Amino acid sequence: MAEEKWNEIEVVPNRNTDRNYAVSISIPEFTCVCPRTGLPDFATITIEYVPDQHLIELKSLKYYILNFRNLGIFHEESVNRILDDIKNAVRPRSVEVTGNFHVRGGIHTAVTTRWPE
Repeated sequence: MAEEKWNEIEVVPNRNTDRNYAVSISIPEFTCVCPRTGLPDFATITIEYVPDQHLIELKSLKYYILNFRNLGIFHEESVNRILDDIKNAVRPRSVEVTGNFHVRGGIHTAVTTRWPE
């Protein structure tokens, strides 16, 4: 089986490291695939972080998020993976990721994870 190619989150320098400020990013067209049913899942992903030395480069974030499009992954796992990847790439002072998934089968799911806890 071929190795999975995964786009990485790139960073740019933060020129305002002397203060805490929040960055909020909303991604209303997130998609992934339910690993049990093979059906698509749709969500709005919200990323809120307080940067330290780096900021998320948004074009790379767009391509990173597109990696999930055909990936079989549960809601909870996808949100936690996004948080871990942002934490590792950007090394923010804090980060929170929320996945607000569309109703499927009469059930709405929202998942929020944050670091540090």
